[in-house]
Amino acid sequence: MQAASRAALLTVLVFAVSALPTPLAPGVREPLVSAPAPVLAEPPPAPLTLEELSARVNPTVVTISAEFSFYGVAGTGFVVDSDGLVLTNFHVVEEATDVTAVHMGNGLIYDASVLGYDKTRDVAVLRLASAVDLPVAPIGRSAAVAVGDGVTAVGNADGAGVLVAAPGRVVALQESVIAESSVDGSRNELTDMIRIDADVRAGDSGGPLVDAWGNVIGVDAAGLSEKARQTSAPEAYAIPIDTAMAVLEQVRDGRSGGTVHVGPTPYLGIGVRDVSVLRDTGPSQGAAVTSVQYDSPAERTGLLRGDVIVSFDGRPVRTSKDLIEGMIEKSPGDVIELEWVSGQGVRQQRSVTLELGTPTA
Repeated sequence: MQAASRAALLTVLVFAVSALPTPLAPGVREPLVSAPAPVLAEPPPAPLTLEELSARVNPTVVTISAEFSFYGVAGTGFVVDSDGLVLTNFHVVEEATDVTAVHMGNGLIYDASVLGYDKTRDVAVLRLASAVDLPVAPIGRSAAVAVGDGVTAVGNADGAGVLVAAPGRVVALQESVIAESSVDGSRNELTDMIRIDADVRAGDSGGPLVDAWGNVIGVDAAGLSEKARQTSAPEAYAIPIDTAMAVLEQVRDGRSGGTVHVGPTPYLGIGVRDVSVLRDTGPSQGAAVTSVQYDSPAERTGLLRGDVIVSFDGRPVRTSKDLIEGMIEKSPGDVIELEWVSGQGVRQQRSVTLELGTPTA
């Protein structure tokens, strides 16, 4: 028993000795082991004041004048490339014969041309002739926008040529709205829109919608009329910047496709709406003509207001969108076949030569 007890005691002593730290060589200090310091998250930057927002955004904005045969349209845009690429709304420059832009940073007036557009998303890409080294708008991400976020719409309010900042908040996301063309009264459904309560006015179209730190998160597109604004809270809509930048990249790459048109704009000279919106008799499908421009290919062909286009270049036209998408594939000088039903129910078919619409680079 005593031998066994001594053996057990020896085993415990050996374990204890082996568990002791290994002695350091003379002159070597044992390193100190400390807990890792906590990582403190940096507080988010404070939102900019209205004056600070204007100082950051305004030098990247242009006011736009688009001239038509007998009238003009005022709008806004913002620089997305230092060599003069500008984003704006398509309805601002639709069918314009002359487009100019005043850069609010340097005060210079530029001739502008249309590189490409997406009518269904109401986005157009312009190039300012001879522009170099322009300040570029800070681009944010619309995917990060949330209801309740503070925003500011910047634009050429009422076409006065002076930038006005309209603060507000995001009211809803992924909204749909029917926008009406200021040129011919045609209507276009815009989807996936940002709804805001800022006081957006005529002339603001195409301007930047910025977040609390001046980053562009949308393109101002549509607001309510003055009459509606007198009896209700301000309500306006913006195209998400992620959507607009996708159109920009496709145009920059020179790739027509989908709903994006690149290159010279084909001009027919009509405004259309879905036939179901306007008529209870006649064709149940088609694109109803709401306006015909003077001395346009459409007028010379014999199209009249109230006619319903049912076929475009051999393809059936069921809605106005079918006609718009058919035009995207065409270029000035193309000859197309149009078939329509007149207001008296007479079916007609004729060839039409498309002309050059909005000037292009």
